[in-house]
Amino acid sequence: MNFFKSKRKTPEPPPGIASADRSIPGKSTLPAVIEPLEAELYDRLRYAVPVLDAAIMKIIRLTGGFQIVCSEEKYQEQLDHFIQSVPVGLTGRSVGTFTDNFLDSLLTYGSAVGEIAAAPGEGRIAGLWNGDITKIRVVSGSDPFSRAYRVRCSDGGEKPVRYPERVLYASLIGGHSLLRGLPALSSILMRIYECIGQNFDRAGNVRYAITYKPSGDTDIIRSRERAQQIAREWADGMNSARCGQVKDFVAVGDVDIKVIGAENQLFDTNVPVRQILEQLIAKLSIPPFLLGLTWSSTERMSSQQADILTSELEYYRRLLTPVISEIGNAYLCSVGADAFCTVEWDNINLQDESVLAETRLKNAQALEIETRLMKESNN
Repeated sequence: MNFFKSKRKTPEPPPGIASADRSIPGKSTLPAVIEPLEAELYDRLRYAVPVLDAAIMKIIRLTGGFQIVCSEEKYQEQLDHFIQSVPVGLTGRSVGTFTDNFLDSLLTYGSAVGEIAAAPGEGRIAGLWNGDITKIRVVSGSDPFSRAYRVRCSDGGEKPVRYPERVLYASLIGGHSLLRGLPALSSILMRIYECIGQNFDRAGNVRYAITYKPSGDTDIIRSRERAQQIAREWADGMNSARCGQVKDFVAVGDVDIKVIGAENQLFDTNVPVRQILEQLIAKLSIPPFLLGLTWSSTERMSSQQADILTSELEYYRRLLTPVISEIGNAYLCSVGADAFCTVEWDNINLQDESVLAETRLKNAQALEIETRLMKESNN
């Protein structure tokens, strides 16, 4: 007799609890690797987190408008016409449209590139073009203060730009995107929103559990028939509500109706969502109420916040000013003008009009008092 003969074991039944799919491929997942897919990461980040896209668009609009002033007044009218009517890409027009797209790329990717397109054989500017910064690589030129541009080809190789003097380029400090450091926090925020959606799928749509308990032998025999009758009447009452008709449900016997999951409440996500949004907005330097976040009933922009935001906008203006000046100088050169242009930005007005009016009133009163004291002292 073989005591070591293995006994055939009956297969164990599969577990009764199935794991839920916690991810939605293609909707909210972000690439795990940042360096090779950095541009795609930031594009999908703006698409997945609307508050980031709204903040960047607010910054672009708050940067304001500008005027290009020519050093020789006789060319000013021609320059103004060029600034307002120059084609930009396939559908845009005006230098303002070009700078908006340029600043959008600058904030999203950390650098931006454009090109002054020349009309072949005519010696004039045909239009402006916003380039794809992901296909441009900046390398050192012949000396430490010159740079060259190389374009990435579809086969993986590179080739130098044919007319580097027409290229317009700018970058933030270090060439890093304004969204740098936000993918980790944004991934947490997206997981919270995903869980909120799953919880509402499970408990948000109210479902009912109807339990019928037979009371006698006769009810037990006819329990299946009565259960089907209860189900039909209940479904008819629920469907009638869609047409605005209210029907009461009447049952004979021991019938218990409960809402599935009524004893469980959804998690309060206000605190973690607000903490993450505070980190995102702190990086973008935009007051929360400008993005529709009313965290306080009396929240408004203070003078200190306005000064900080103004300094941020002035920084972006300093990056755009050389690019705009180069466009204006290129046009003046194309028409044979021995002149140069300067950029004058519109004033940034982020203060409340009532506060500004009160400030002007106090300044006028102080000037009046000083004038009166000076007259009295002279007499």
